[in-house]
Amino acid sequence: MSVIEVFADISCPFTYVGLRSLVDRRAAVGSANRIVVHAWPLEWVNGRGVTAEAVAPEISALRASVAPELFAGFNPETFPVTTLPALALCARAYRTGVDTGEAVALATRIALFEQGLDVSDPEVLHDLALAHDLDPTETDSDRADVAREYEDGKTRGVVGSPYFIVDGGGFFCPSLEISKQDGEFSVVLDTKAFEDFVSRAFRVEP
Repeated sequence: MSVIEVFADISCPFTYVGLRSLVDRRAAVGSANRIVVHAWPLEWVNGRGVTAEAVAPEISALRASVAPELFAGFNPETFPVTTLPALALCARAYRTGVDTGEAVALATRIALFEQGLDVSDPEVLHDLALAHDLDPTETDSDRADVAREYEDGKTRGVVGSPYFIVDGGGFFCPSLEISKQDGEFSVVLDTKAFEDFVSRAFRVEP
């Protein structure tokens, strides 16, 4: 079993699409490879929190061309002011095991983008933790792990969210061609790039 590493923020719509695509393809090819999602808090990268107003046009562009079935529950009114508590929960989950970590990394994003939940709300995080048999109390170790992963990402040359690392190679938002003109986002799926990436990520042993 190999590990695919991803540096990403929970609030990033492009990460959500990328993770869902990877999980779907993994199931299709029968790979045992796992996905480890490291913290890359955009509020630290940019010096300010990600807002619903900022991600709304990205989500609209993704739904229009790449993922019409996703983001059904996106709700600007419940968009989190910070993702640090949710990233801390993910770190706690990965310390328990890679399968639990992966499940929570996906669950927090599904809660945000499909269920319209505020993943900075302690009650929401409490319920997510219990649903995955985790202690719901955030610890100093959780917060330290988030900071450590962020520093590790800087050391490893992460340039944005999502940044995938497969076989030692780094890929920023692979397979999506993203452009912005006159304030309008356009997202196009590069099918060949996606196939090349997932074939590298999920090599099935004979």
